[in-house]
Amino acid sequence: MGSDNHLGLIALESYRDKAERIDQILCEWRGHDSSLIDVQCPRFASGEAKGVIRQSVRDKDLYLLVDVCNNSLRYKMDGDLNRMSPDDHYQDLKRVIAACAGKARRITVIMPFLYESRQHRKTARESLDCAVMLKELESLGVDNIVTFDAHDPRMQNVLPLRGIENISPALQFTQALLTEYEDITIDPEHLMFIAPDEGATERVVFLASVFGVNIGMFFKRRDYANIVDGTNPIIAHDFCGGSLEGMDAIVVDDMIASGGSIIDVCHQIRERGAKRVFIFATFGLFSGGLEKLDKAYEQGLFDRIFTTDLVYQKPALFEKPYYLSVGMNRYIAAIIDTLNRNASMQKITKPEERMRETIRTYRERNS
Repeated sequence: MGSDNHLGLIALESYRDKAERIDQILCEWRGHDSSLIDVQCPRFASGEAKGVIRQSVRDKDLYLLVDVCNNSLRYKMDGDLNRMSPDDHYQDLKRVIAACAGKARRITVIMPFLYESRQHRKTARESLDCAVMLKELESLGVDNIVTFDAHDPRMQNVLPLRGIENISPALQFTQALLTEYEDITIDPEHLMFIAPDEGATERVVFLASVFGVNIGMFFKRRDYANIVDGTNPIIAHDFCGGSLEGMDAIVVDDMIASGGSIIDVCHQIRERGAKRVFIFATFGLFSGGLEKLDKAYEQGLFDRIFTTDLVYQKPALFEKPYYLSVGMNRYIAAIIDTLNRNASMQKITKPEERMRETIRTYRERNS
């Protein structure tokens, strides 16, 4: 069994605020002092950097937390401010691991958004960045990687002899929806989960199975004769599923980037007569800004967007009437606590039992 004395948390700057709260939760649960270890990644004027650890990590069970999507941070290079990209965050992660110099007992990287997970397969003469990243972390001595709702869970096959925990936030989405709305009728005649594309089907099947309702699915028709911004542009979204007339529809995806695809899907769902449209997205990147979503909400295309706080959230989001942030700090604390004690992760990875209990309590409360 793991010992409290061996636990060490290392938060890169991209995750520092959340890590402090996670550390507080662990202190409350375990009744010990802070496990946070002071690290820094100072930079030279050229933009180069180094990782520095201010405390001993010898024989520690280390958990490194990093948000590669945190684009709010900047550093000076040649006198000018440069915004940190996912590449910069990943390089800092490797620097800190290197600074451990092999002295830690075990290293677990908690990377909620898996770096380069959108570049997860080859379709031409191109790089396979996510696989390269995983192999690099293995070579650096990382024992476990914890991520959430990976864009393609098959990336676990890259490291068959290492632990890669792909965590579903389905429980937190369920709790948030059923806390926020007291008039959800959970049966196949009133509720449907919808996949906006083929890649989201597994997530939707899991949620629909636990809720006991049906699924629908859109598939993307693409223009394979052209490439725009590295991908084949989407011509249309075609729907496969039953009637949506008068139903609540929940669209489930791993991320919202530009928002264009999700708005088109919501438009089609409304046209099919859905009463309300909710969106579950693990990562709210909103890299195309919020103007499109503002307009879509004003047009009544959707009712609420739920995203986790696993990655950096733009401050403007919290001013939007359609946005609800789903907190994950306690769940990450539970993951660290479980791994540190060498306990089973099965119930955390797929929290079916707790979801069913939440739904049962909701039905009893509103019957």
